[in-house]
Formats: sequence, structure tokens, C-alpha cells
Amino acid sequence: MKKLIAEFIGTLWLVLGGCGSAMLAAGVPELGIGFVGVSLAFGLTVVTMAYAIGHISGCHLNPAVSIGLWMGGRFDAKDLIPYIVAQVLGGIAGAGILYMIVTGKAGQEIGSFAANGYGEHSPEGYGMSAALITEVVMTFAFLFVILGATHSKAPKGFGGLAIGLCLTLIHLISIPVTNTSVNPARSTSQALFVGDWALSQLWLFWLAPIIGAILAGVIYKYLSPEKAE
Repeated sequence: MKKLIAEFIGTLWLVLGGCGSAMLAAGVPELGIGFVGVSLAFGLTVVTMAYAIGHISGCHLNPAVSIGLWMGGRFDAKDLIPYIVAQVLGGIAGAGILYMIVTGKAGQEIGSFAANGYGEHSPEGYGMSAALITEVVMTFAFLFVILGATHSKAPKGFGGLAIGLCLTLIHLISIPVTNTSVNPARSTSQALFVGDWALSQLWLFWLAPIIGAILAGVIYKYLSPEKAE
């Protein structure tokens, strides 16, 4: 239960910090942080939580990460569903807090609410196939880095930093394509508040990250089969 609570809090922080920066700070006139700042914000949520709860739950914060670690032989199958449930609920809680903040400004509407999308709902109009490829490849890279950075032979103490910087880079690449998911819990939390198109496109932001995570888990286990500590 302690692990699940940690995953709930960590995923809440990821959604609130990452999507919150997009909704509240990205477009402030003259002072807005832009998509570079949003990319950094997502990375910082992972870095901060990696050192806060990494020793409690492993700091997955993402169903795709849990699945990828399971495929890589780093995570028990019995914990997979409870982790995913805790992550999705944490993401929804984070989105709920963000919704209350955003709608606390007179006349403010949530708009896209930093939800993920493709086609007309892609920030730069990228189609479904481009979105699918992007999310598979980016999630593959994310899990590949996670598996390497947390390996028993990796430099100690730097895993959280490497993983957070990887997520920052992923956002720098893919925000224009899909608003960057690589995390089904993050996508679900925003889609529930937007409804309509966001829910109808949500399937892609579950399917693609899971495919990428599975591929990374299988390939990294083949390349470096030694167990992590």
C-alpha cells in the first residue's frame, strides 16, 4: 500500500507540474515559458519524484514504465495492475486540482487542457500515423534509458537525473506532434476533463506507449540481461 500511495502522489505531481506548466505558465505574455519550459517542467517532475519516492516504489509514475520494467525482468507481474490503477488515479487527481485552479480565473475556459491528440488536435497538425510512430519511438527511448540508468552496473545516484533529462528531450521533440504522452495515465487524466475528441483519440496514447515499452523491455533484457540490484 505504501508503494501505491507513493505512485499516486508521484503521478499527481507529474500531471500537475507538467500539464500545469502548460496551462498556467506557457503562454503568459512576455514571461511565458513556452514549450521549452513545459518540456523542462515534465523532466523536473520526474527528477524530483525519483529522489523522493524512488526508494519506496521505484517511481514509475506511468503504466508504460511499469509494463516495460516488467518485460525487462525488473518488476513483478503481481504488482502491475495495482501500480497502473494507482498511477491513473493519481493522474486524475492531479488533473482535478489543475482544473480547479484553471477555472478559478474569471472567464477562463480549459480549452484543450494540455490533452494529447492527433490530426486537427495535434499542435502542428500531424496525422494519426505520425502520432503513432512518435509515441512508440519516444516511449521506447524512454524505457531504454530507464532500464539502463537503473541497472546495477550504471553509475550510482544519477539515474533520476538521466531519466528526467530524457523525458525533457522527449517533450522537446514531440510536443509539436502530439503534445507528448509516452504516459497513458497522463493522457487519461487530461482526456477525462476534455471529453469528446480527447476520449475518442485516447486509445492511441495507451496503445503506442505500451508497444514502445514492451519493445524496449525485450530488447534491453537481451542486450544486458544482468539483474539490477
